[in-house]
Parts: sequence; C-alpha cells; structure tokens
Amino acid sequence: MSSTVSRASARRRPELAAFLRSRRARVTPADVGMPPGLRRRTPGLRREEVAQLSGVGVTWYTWLEQGRDINASPQVLDAVARTLRLDTAEREHLYDLAGVAFTAGPEGHADSVTPEIQRIIDDLGTLPAAVYNARYDVLATNAVYRTLFPTVGMSTGADRNVLWHLFTARACCCTMVERETELPMLVATFRGAYGRHVGEPRWEGLIRRLCTASDYFAQLWASGDVAPPGARVKIIQHASVGLLNCTTQSLSVAGTPEARIVVYVPADAESHDHLGTLRTLSDPLVGCPVHARPLSVELERQAARKG
Repeated sequence: MSSTVSRASARRRPELAAFLRSRRARVTPADVGMPPGLRRRTPGLRREEVAQLSGVGVTWYTWLEQGRDINASPQVLDAVARTLRLDTAEREHLYDLAGVAFTAGPEGHADSVTPEIQRIIDDLGTLPAAVYNARYDVLATNAVYRTLFPTVGMSTGADRNVLWHLFTARACCCTMVERETELPMLVATFRGAYGRHVGEPRWEGLIRRLCTASDYFAQLWASGDVAPPGARVKIIQHASVGLLNCTTQSLSVAGTPEARIVVYVPADAESHDHLGTLRTLSDPLVGCPVHARPLSVELERQAARKG
C-alpha cells in the first residue's frame, strides 16, 4: 500500500468514528421501537443497541465506531445504515469512509426530472438536449431534440428508451450512420452501468426484451464488452436535412442518481445550419431517405398497431 493511500485511510478512520457517533446520537430508542430506559448519559442509542439492531457483534461495532482498521462488508454497512436511518447521501458517505465501493440501490434510480431540470434543457434553445438515466430511458427532452430524434422524443412508457429505438429500427433507418461502431459502444457502456443493477427487474426485463427484438443486440450483449461513458462525435442521419456531425456532452444531475443531461453540439458549420432548419419543422420526417415518412404518419401507424 502506498504512503498516500495509507495516509488517506488513516484520515478516514477518525472521520468514520465521528460520523457514526453523530448519527447514533440522533436516533432515539422510541424511533426503533425500544423502551427509553433509565440513566442515559447521552442522547440516542447505545453502541450495544446499534449492534443488536444491526445483527453484528458489540465488539465489532465498537471497533468500527472507534475507527479501527477493520474490514466491513456492504451487507453489514447496509444493516448499520438501516439502524441509524441514513438517507442515500449519508449511506454513500458511510461507504466512502469505510473504504467500501458504494452502489446505489434501485430505489435511488432516476425515473423523472424536476421542473428546474426541464427548464434548463428547454432554455438551451438551439441545442438538442435530453436527460437519460443509466438504462438509457429518456426522462426529459427539449423541442429540438424531439425534432432530431422524433420517434424517441415522442414515444411513451417502456418504448421511451434510446436502445430500444436504435435496435428495433431497420438498419437503413437507424439514426446513427456508423451503426457498426456506435451501437457496440453503446451496449458496452450500458453493460458498464448494468454491473450496478444486476438482478433488478426493470434492467433484466429491458435486456430480455432487447435480446428478443434484436439479434444484433443479443450478439453484442453476449460479447461481454464493457466501456466507460464519454464524449464522442456521432454522425446522425435525418430524412429532412441529411447528415449532422454532433459531439455529445454529458452533464451529471445533482440529486438525481445516475441521470445525466446529454447535449448534442454541432461539430461543423453545415451541421449547425441543419439544426437551424430542423428547428423550423413542425412535422419532421423519420426514417432513412428510402423509407422517409412524416412523424405524424408514423405516430398514426404506431397507434393503429397498439389499438
């Protein structure tokens, strides 16, 4: 272990001790269904009570609260966090101080955005922007995004997902021109996020649905490739204006776990002009130049299929 890592670990231990003591002090016996008892010299639970409620040994918990250099598993830390009634931010802080990798639970996964976030992407005005969660569900869009990606922006329910639209469209109608490069990278990034959500029904359901609908997705998923997210230049085809070169930039959303604002920035003057044209369209075309049809027609087809 390097001296830098050793010093950081040593500094975390007293912070962990102070944090646990402060959280224990604010939980009363009544909060956890215990009688108040007599002769409590300090407010809150006793160490032995936290240990009992958490299902751990008194000595082990005492050592943890004293900041000793002991190993703590995620399961044990979760039990302590439940006893001390820690919220998501406090639980993550506990993990950090204990030197254990934190994974947000399914209850913290984003499925919507606040009005303030919607206003931010609306006020971007000339740039297509959307909010995605780690599953690539589309949580919010602005007007120009809905014109650039019409079927994604105006879909609902389980279909409002970037992966679903890219892999269920005909190959020629895929909005990503470099399909054989972009889609494998997208699936590899998706798998990287999946590692934090293995076994969660909505993730597993989406993967099964995609594998059933797309042999290409099933092939890519079986490869096991993993990649980190990052900014990339994407070549997007739009039946109304042709090709656009856009760089994607991602901005995290504070207070909304695993959500990010993704902005499509034109990479050249021609793409900038194409976006300007798109902003004037009320009924953009969808599909490739061969199969192009107005969005209104596509929505009517979708409604007929569902009806």
